[in-house]
Amino acid sequence: MQASYNGIAVPTDGQAIQYANGTYTVPDHPIIPFIEGDGTGRDIWKASQRVFDAAVAKAYGGKRAVKWFEVLAGEKAYRQTQNWLPDETVKATMDFRVSIKGPLTTPVGGGIRSLNVALRQLMDLYQCVRPVKYYAGVPSPVKHPEKLDVVIFRENTEDIYAGIEFREGTPEAKKIIDFVNDEMLKGTKKKVRQDSGVGIKPISITGSKRLVRAAIQYALDNNRKTVTLVHKGNIQKFTEGAFREWGYEVASQEFREQTVTERESWILGNLEANPKLTAEENAALIEPGIEFAAKEFGEGVVAEVKQVIASIGASHGGGKWKNKILINDRIADSIFQQIILRPSDYSVLATTNLNGDYISDAAAAQVGGLGIAPGGNIGDGYAVFEATHGTAPKYADKDVINPGSVMLSGVMLFDFLGWPEAARLIESSMEKTIGQKFVTYDFERGMQGATKAKTSEFASRMIENMG
Repeated sequence: MQASYNGIAVPTDGQAIQYANGTYTVPDHPIIPFIEGDGTGRDIWKASQRVFDAAVAKAYGGKRAVKWFEVLAGEKAYRQTQNWLPDETVKATMDFRVSIKGPLTTPVGGGIRSLNVALRQLMDLYQCVRPVKYYAGVPSPVKHPEKLDVVIFRENTEDIYAGIEFREGTPEAKKIIDFVNDEMLKGTKKKVRQDSGVGIKPISITGSKRLVRAAIQYALDNNRKTVTLVHKGNIQKFTEGAFREWGYEVASQEFREQTVTERESWILGNLEANPKLTAEENAALIEPGIEFAAKEFGEGVVAEVKQVIASIGASHGGGKWKNKILINDRIADSIFQQIILRPSDYSVLATTNLNGDYISDAAAAQVGGLGIAPGGNIGDGYAVFEATHGTAPKYADKDVINPGSVMLSGVMLFDFLGWPEAARLIESSMEKTIGQKFVTYDFERGMQGATKAKTSEFASRMIENMG
């Protein structure tokens, strides 16, 4: 470890978190880097840090304390170092393993690439984890926001985050377009227009399987009943569709005793309802209209039924499958309706990068918006927890913004460290404060009889509510 990073001294009264053989060792006084963030990040971090420190002090009576260590990124880093994301900042987040950050500036259309994406890529933080749950009293556009309690696992390094794209009119774009048109699409009517910008979205076996593996393990560790693979495989069969297939492979090959697929549950359930059912009759129940399908298709479904009964009939039959984690899949556009119409059916979603970006924001809207939506980026040996919203520069330094996203990201951080007592204190005090209708302006305008609080005032009330 260095004594300082970017000229900022490392706390001498703390210790680094260690990681070996898949296990973190967390000292009682861990050094945790933080990036305060741009714009409203400055107000949010000040408020959040006070709450974090109060919760830890209350939970552990002084035995434990976080030694916060500021590292530079974004506008503050550029002013001081002429670099938006200094190498020493990346090194510090890796040296100390676990960190937290506020929102960072990301220009649209030009300029620097996303600093958030850069951190995820450099540290291989392949899991973007977004828990979405409702806190009583928060204004919501749906009738029963409390029915949605889902954790979204979004692949965090591939797809559009791979960053392979070429501007329209450049020699690189022309080269790719000509190659695709002249070689890959030769003899077909399909062509890429010459005035196109070009992007490539890689989705790999490695990236897909490790993400789904993490989602299933999370479901096992947290008593969640379903894992849903979300994809657009009906159109993009060899990327999105492959994600689906590789996800099912992980479930059936690596978690066979703990999981059952949706189709397997149908087959086993049909047989339990009627033990005399033939394979052909079972196939007709899981694929209505099979008699009108091609012969090869029907034979394939019958073979599937026989294979399921032979392979897991003993271990999963007789109703035992009902106690397994159900693995299913949904088309990406369908899931937007599903989490509104049938939110209780979904527990964990595992999906590709772009789909996860849309879905996590849409789900957050059901429970009150991004102002109360936490996020974590997790890899093998590293984790960065973060605000899920932007910098909102017009509200910067006005002490008005909702700090909930960073505070609840802190809840994720403390759970990750194995400090659940501190995590629950933050959650309960936030819910109590919201229940008292003492909220920032974004919630106040949707609550009758609410008191509009400043960011700092909201934090102070939360600390009071810890008792």
